[in-house]
Amino acid sequence: MNCPVELTRSAEADLNDIVGWIAQNDSTQRALRVLDRIQSKLESLREKPERRSVPAELRNLGVTRYRQVFFKPYRIIYHVRDQRVVVNLIADGRRDMSVLLQRRLTSAT
Repeated sequence: MNCPVELTRSAEADLNDIVGWIAQNDSTQRALRVLDRIQSKLESLREKPERRSVPAELRNLGVTRYRQVFFKPYRIIYHVRDQRVVVNLIADGRRDMSVLLQRRLTSAT
């Protein structure tokens, strides 16, 4: 399966916020390296996206629709719909992910 990868508007905003923060607080070069690495992780989801793990915070709630991939400290949360990978969230995994996941994914359409 070679699935296209799409970001929700909120996931696009997440990525822009991450890259912007790094550029402002560290360097533009580092921000571009992080962007490149995250984009590589997103591309890796094109092949066998269902092989990734279910986030523990969601599994504990009985929600198994979503999967995750890591580029530490970032977590990319997504699901597969109609043979497309839909990225719902890109966040620093050091945040309170339980609250973030519940808020974001219960409002996702």
